[in-house]
Amino acid sequence: MRWTVILAVVLTAVLEVLDSTIVNVALPHIKAAFGITSDQTVWILTSYIVASVAVMPLTGLFVRRFGRRRLITGAILAFAGFSMLCGLAQNVQMMVAFRLGQGLAGAFLIPLSQSILFDAFPKEKRGQAMALFGLGVVVAPVLGPTLGALLTEYFSWRAVFYVNLPVAAFALMMMAGELPKEDVRRVHIDWLGLALMVTAIGAVQMVLDLGETRDWFASRLIQVAALVALFAGTVFVARGWRMRDGIIDFALLRDRSFAAANATMLGFGLAMFGTIAVLPLFVQGLLGYPVVDAGLLFMPRGLAAGASMVLTGAVLMGRFDPRALLVLGLCALGLGNLGLARLNLDAGFWDIAVPGVISGAGMGLFFVPMSTLAFQNVGRDKQDEASGIYGVARSIGSSVGIAVVGWQVATRTQFHWSVLVQDITPFRPEVSAWLAPLGLTPTDPAAAAQLSGLIARQAQMLAFQDAFALTGWAAFAMLPFVALMQKPKAGARAGMAH
Repeated sequence: MRWTVILAVVLTAVLEVLDSTIVNVALPHIKAAFGITSDQTVWILTSYIVASVAVMPLTGLFVRRFGRRRLITGAILAFAGFSMLCGLAQNVQMMVAFRLGQGLAGAFLIPLSQSILFDAFPKEKRGQAMALFGLGVVVAPVLGPTLGALLTEYFSWRAVFYVNLPVAAFALMMMAGELPKEDVRRVHIDWLGLALMVTAIGAVQMVLDLGETRDWFASRLIQVAALVALFAGTVFVARGWRMRDGIIDFALLRDRSFAAANATMLGFGLAMFGTIAVLPLFVQGLLGYPVVDAGLLFMPRGLAAGASMVLTGAVLMGRFDPRALLVLGLCALGLGNLGLARLNLDAGFWDIAVPGVISGAGMGLFFVPMSTLAFQNVGRDKQDEASGIYGVARSIGSSVGIAVVGWQVATRTQFHWSVLVQDITPFRPEVSAWLAPLGLTPTDPAAAAQLSGLIARQAQMLAFQDAFALTGWAAFAMLPFVALMQKPKAGARAGMAH
């Protein structure tokens, strides 16, 4: 297979993963342009994720029905078309509808890109292939906030959608006529299983995205959504575990390495995407960084991830047990996030960037070994289906991570506020000493506002420290799952990393 096709499928993967983070920076501008509430803004993210996660497990089924070539070219065209429509949207209803279409099309891009790239390399070079693929799928979401900040600042929020068009066109141009035709056949579709899966995933995503703004299970909507997710998910798994031609082949999860890898991806999503989601809020909202500077903070992290990915695929995979590299990657990610937990209100650029470099290096060390361990026992005929399940684990992990970290910041801010105000009284000499340079005394009306602002910033700072610490310990908590994975046999193939 020509290198033009390899570059094309990597760019195709970049389309999907980049869109998962690049839009976040533009959300405040979209909110102002449409005059919508924060709850409505959440649906712009939710619609994309729900559609993508619901369809991704069906990749194997659609490949058998339509073939890889038809499916990936159709998905790229549809993704580009809906991206253009998102940029042209005039209200939030149109935006949510077009984001649904974007998610449906984008769901196939990652699994299909993985499968095509996997087949393009011989066994002895598949570690390098996955390193190349990882440069796109790991570095792209990390640098998404940087690119989104630049486009939003110097052009418009609509540019974060239009940027997909030239990338899609370039990928299609290089792919045209290069992918081989495949035999297709009619396949049985378990419509009841499909309905149960979509319902369960949609309900879970609703709980995660709306829980914080609706006080979680104090809300009747969240209670109902959680019950629907539990019921639909239980019935779906119970049915699918016994069926041979179900929507998802649950027999894949009987392989302990693949099952443990999916569990690890759930926790890794919290450690990686939880940090990426909350860090812009920390540096912009609390430290006062401009949007462009906040985006540039992700540059060292992305460069470290890319360099680590190349080193791992080209050198380390051939010399060390992948499980040892995986442990090293999780430890580096955890230590980097714990480094962020030591920041304060006087933190400078490099105080934030250096822990990011450590975390980025850990991300690079994680993905290629994880692919080898996860897919070492998966047959060639199950690649598309297994990569779809693996992608769902990553997506749900990232959603859980973003929701949990956001909830952590909100609740811990309230907790630290209640603790700090107990120690601030007009009778403490420290209070008078702090107010004196401002020309105020504890009895002045303006003193209360000054003290309130100070306490609010300190409480929020402590809450962000707690959130970063949570993401750090989440990485370490995944280490026991590594012990469940089998050691690859000599000459084992590298799987599909995402």
